[in-house]
Amino acid sequence: MGADDGLVSTASLVLGVAAAHGTHRGILVAGVAGLVAGAMSMAAGEFVSVHSQEDTENADLTLERAELATDDQGEHDELAAIYVGRGLDPVLARQVADQLMAHDAIGAHARDELGISETRKARPLQAACASAASFAIGAAIPLCVAALVPNPALIMTISGTSFLCLALLGALAAQAGGAPIGLGALRVAFWGALAMAITAGAGVLFGAVA
Repeated sequence: MGADDGLVSTASLVLGVAAAHGTHRGILVAGVAGLVAGAMSMAAGEFVSVHSQEDTENADLTLERAELATDDQGEHDELAAIYVGRGLDPVLARQVADQLMAHDAIGAHARDELGISETRKARPLQAACASAASFAIGAAIPLCVAALVPNPALIMTISGTSFLCLALLGALAAQAGGAPIGLGALRVAFWGALAMAITAGAGVLFGAVA
């Protein structure tokens, strides 16, 4: 959805400036500024959010290590109870808990009690880069159109291109999530078109009074 955000926000920004009778250079400058600002905002927000998640995970692991040091038997019982809850026989659950804790006690509790694994571990920098990149990819679409199309055809061309790309992104997201593709495409395209129309309307009003 980062690409969707980048496409909608940048297309709306470019359309708003174009509707306010901005120059072609001004439209491109606004689009580039929107791409950079949006990508940096997404990166910063994602980094802070995922870093907070990482802090929580580290605090949970620190607490778990302390509990392992002070109540080893209780932690064995807790892990065995988790496996019983998942359907194992109590005797087998105890054997599994004992063997896993003998191999890697904190790893077993992190994975099965806290839900923290190496593949799902919070990675703030990776998340920030991915968020910024996806936004920039989406934002590049209307920006490239704005760079190639002259002012008289700019509004219609960006509107049409962005609408089609939004529908495609909505369809892909729906397919990935197992939802109806047509409904997903329509929903994303409709709300994106509404955002672009409102921003263009604001540009028209501003251009009329400026």
